Amino acid sequence: MIVTRATLADVPRLVQFRRDAAAWLVNLGTDQWSAPFPEEHIAASVRAGEVFLVKAGEGSEAAATVTLDRAIDPELLDLWTPEERAEPALYVHKLAVDRQYAGRDLGGQILDWAGDRAAREGARWLRLDAWTTNTGLHRYYLRHGFQHVRTTTKPTEVSGWLAQRPARITEPIFDDRTAPAVADRKGAQSLM
Repeated sequence: MIVTRATLADVPRLVQFRRDAAAWLVNLGTDQWSAPFPEEHIAASVRAGEVFLVKAGEGSEAAATVTLDRAIDPELLDLWTPEERAEPALYVHKLAVDRQYAGRDLGGQILDWAGDRAAREGARWLRLDAWTTNTGLHRYYLRHGFQHVRTTTKPTEVSGWLAQRPARITEPIFDDRTAPAVADRKGAQSLM
């Protein structure tokens, strides 16, 4: 498998990942991702270099995608404590695997790749938030080494199940064709 950064030309595929995942999730009894996500938000993450594609081989269609950044979703900012926000962390967003690759633990491999990338960038934690009512997803993340931090009690917050696991360097999982971002002393990122 190959990891590349997404380009603006990939935005339609990224939107399709979300639509396909939403349709699959409905069959599991959850409304997660049922609201369309604005393409411009996806494009902004692509322009920032935060969106990655995993492909089976050179020139093949994307098998999975993940967004990885240092930013806490602004709507969830107050769910992490000031002490937690001060710790260096990378955040996993929009992890989706094409159903044709289901059952191969590709999502788990992507989480391991993300944890390795986080450690190499100087982060202490790999963090995520998940749909509050999607208990199957919570179990999935717990099986992959995440520890539940807390769940919001705000009735309006649908993605308020917070989890983290230590960032750690691992053996290469994928042929990583991306240049990892390196944090400077002030916390700003640049690409190598």
